Amino acid sequence: MELPEFAPGLTARVELTVTDADTAQALGSGDVPVLGTPRLLALAEAATVAATARQLPGGITTVGIRAEVEHRLPTPVGRRVNAVAKLAKVDGRKLLFEVVVRDGETLVAEVRVERMVLDRQRFIAKALDS
Repeated sequence: MELPEFAPGLTARVELTVTDADTAQALGSGDVPVLGTPRLLALAEAATVAATARQLPGGITTVGIRAEVEHRLPTPVGRRVNAVAKLAKVDGRKLLFEVVVRDGETLVAEVRVERMVLDRQRFIAKALDS
């Protein structure tokens, strides 16, 4: 497998308007009607996937292997949040991203996501053999 070249500084941004389905109540991660941490993490991961998507050759993908979330402020239904992922470090096949999630100018969360570059078919085959 030939690894694509990723350089620190690579970025991508994704957005989400919070709906009832995105809340802690709906996700079972709490009982409040605000953006749930699991959905916030999924948004952060989506930003990391978007950052690498254009540079991945066919048959190669990345998977999340570690995440650290600091969810600082609640975001109610109807608000729009954006997640900006920045590739901070490349260590062989490991990619470390720092993601900032904001509601306008307000910092909602900081997330560190580590992803691994791998052969997509081999990964799926391994999962099916488990």
